[in-house]
Amino acid sequence: VSSWIKNVGRRRLRETCNLDDSLEMLLQTQKQFREFDLVASEYCRRGQEALKKMDRWEDFSSVDMDSYKGKLQSHRDELEEFCTQLDEHRHRICETVRLYEFFDKVREGSCCTQEAVKT
Repeated sequence: VSSWIKNVGRRRLRETCNLDDSLEMLLQTQKQFREFDLVASEYCRRGQEALKKMDRWEDFSSVDMDSYKGKLQSHRDELEEFCTQLDEHRHRICETVRLYEFFDKVREGSCCTQEAVKT
């Protein structure tokens, strides 16, 4: 999971940072993001399940376990950060699409009003 986040997940999130200026392109980006989101959400779920299984080892105290606990916390932080970024991107794309759709409706209404005034 950690390897996928580093090699695929973060790169794909960066690709969706810049949202296009047209509704058509934005909808295409949203479609591509949804496909990625399904895969990424599965990796997040699997990572959370794996970390949950590792929680039972937290109670063991040993010098040898300390280095593993540090690595485990690092993976936990990385997964949490990635899942949060995924949620934020999902929300941002959805809200941007809604905003563009609203502006398109306003623009259409304005054009219709201008045509009615001209006739």
